[in-house]
Formats: sequence, C-alpha cells, structure tokens
Amino acid sequence: MKRNTLLCFLISFIACTNSPNENKNITDWAPNFNKVDVANPILVPDTSSLFLCPLQNDTVAWEAKNVLNPTALVKDGKVFLLYRAQDSAMTSRIGLAISEDGIHFKRQTQPIFYPAKDSFAIYEGKGGIEDPRIVENPLGGYILTYTAYDGKTARLCFATSTDLIHFQKQGPVLANPKYVNTWSKSGAIIAERIGEKMVAKKINQKYWMYFGDTDLFMAYSFDLLHWEVLENEENKKIVSVLTPRPGYFDSRLVEPGPFALYTPKGIVLIYNSSNAANNNDPTSPKYTYAAAQALFDTAAPYKLIGRSARPFIQPDKSYELKGEVNNVCFVEGLVYYKTQWYLYYGTADSKIAVALASDH
Repeated sequence: MKRNTLLCFLISFIACTNSPNENKNITDWAPNFNKVDVANPILVPDTSSLFLCPLQNDTVAWEAKNVLNPTALVKDGKVFLLYRAQDSAMTSRIGLAISEDGIHFKRQTQPIFYPAKDSFAIYEGKGGIEDPRIVENPLGGYILTYTAYDGKTARLCFATSTDLIHFQKQGPVLANPKYVNTWSKSGAIIAERIGEKMVAKKINQKYWMYFGDTDLFMAYSFDLLHWEVLENEENKKIVSVLTPRPGYFDSRLVEPGPFALYTPKGIVLIYNSSNAANNNDPTSPKYTYAAAQALFDTAAPYKLIGRSARPFIQPDKSYELKGEVNNVCFVEGLVYYKTQWYLYYGTADSKIAVALASDH
C-alpha cells in the first residue's frame, strides 16, 4: 500500500495528541472531502418500486418515503450501495444499487434484505431492518451488521452472505441473555484495506466491533459469528470507550460510522454525533448530526488515543438541512475506489449523498 493521505493524517494526529481529552488542533482525517454538488443527492425516494411484503401480505412501495444511511463496498470493479429504505408506514428494508463510477447508481427493483416470517420477526417485525454496515470475511463472504427495530428496542444484529443477494440472519450480536434485550443499536467492525476490499482484521486473535449510540462500547469474536461484550474484569460491567463531550458538537451522543479502519499507526473510527439541547456547541443547532473521527490503539482497540475537536462533515446543503429529520449528515458508507475515497451518507434522514477525496 502506498503512503496516502490517511497515513499522513495519522502521523499528524498522533504527533499533536497528548491525551484523549486534549484537542490541540487535531487535523481531521478527512482529506478535504468535497460534496459532489453537481450530483447530490445521488439517491432519492422512489414511489414506483413495489414489493410484496411477507409480513403484511400486501404490496408496498418499499422505498417511497425515505432512502438513507447506506453502507458500501467494491466488488467486481463496481460500487455496491446497500441502503436503508422506508415505506409510507416507516418500515425499513435494505435495497441495493450498483455503480460503475461511484456516483451514478442503478437500483435493484426489490429489497435484498427485509423482515420476513422467520424466527427474527420478533426483533424486526414492527420497525424493520435499519442502517447496515458491511465488511468482508477474510475466509470469504460478507458480514453485515444492522439495527433490528421492534418498535421499542433497537438491537444490533448481523447477517452473513456469499453473494450480496442472499443473506443468512444470525440474530443479535449481543446474544448473551444479560444484554440481548438492551438498546445496542449499531456496530462497526474493525477492518483493514486490502486493495479495494475492506476485510475484517484480527487483533490479538480476536475480531473487534464498536457498537452503541450514546456511549460507544465494544464486542469481540474469535470467528465473526459468536460475539461477547467487552467487560471490566473486576466488576463485569460493560466498558465505555467513547463518550459524548459537553460543550462540543458530540455533546448528545456518539454512534459508529462505517467500519473502523485499521492502519499500522492506529484504528480510525469515523463516528456520527449529535449536538445536545444544552451544554452543547452553540455554533450548531441542537440535535444537529455531524461526523468526526477518533483514533484507537492498534494493540488495544479499546484504548482511545485522540479525537477530533470539530466534525469533518456537517449539514450545510438544502438536502441536509430539511427532511424527515432536519440538520443531518449521517455517515455509514466508505470505499476506496479507483484511487479515491468515496464517502456515502444519509441526508436529513431522507436522501443519500456522496463526498469525494483524492488519495495523493
């Protein structure tokens, strides 16, 4: 791998960060991501696509209300965008769109992943399947994490696939009875870039995942199928690895973005954040969603080295300021494609946009 902007950022990041609580002009990882105004939003709701819902036993316009919060990967020289779509009842399913340039996408007419009459309907039946993140398994195939919403609790679940068309649901990531009914929301697995692939990376014989959406926590696995929550050895309590900060843009909550990217200099976690109503960043409206970065130790993924003082992407376009939820840039998709970084994100919980950064 050639020396690129990401590694340059990490060297600068480490050099100017003395502790997790100090933010001395930390250079954002984002190597000048530029929103593609001429094309954005790249995906908008579509009222013409119909789907026979197996739970409702009725035909629905499955992406008529909103499209948002996509994950992405490169396969066969193309960008595959797996995105959340909502019907008029706000039930979420996952659609697939494919692009040969990373900007212009052709959608599949049917969702590829959705609530069904199966043993997981208890978790997904009311709200649906939300906010996917995907990485490749080093042994082959794909691991998809997602939020299953039953109308009350948002559970972090996952599925496996060999072709991105057929998915085997594996159930809650936090299968331990101690945690299975807790609000666990979303998860980002640590992955390493190998060419244009993002492949799950073992650290100390384990795979690792950041999860949550108020504080961030961690889970680990030896096989990408069976996960355990990282707990304090002494009191057996769950370990928080990233928290909101009063007075900052991330004062209300933090939530994982795409996969966490492993590099020799550190683990870069792009994270989404929300600005609180009080004790917040007064320069942004309350509840504004923006994205920033945190850096974790490669030998101890739970050890925070530093984090950004400012977000690197935030709402300032019309399609980001007004929608189902106003003032939202929510990042979940990141690919390295044809020597550029493509960042895909949900805008105002209504549409999907892209930003680009060159790799020098």
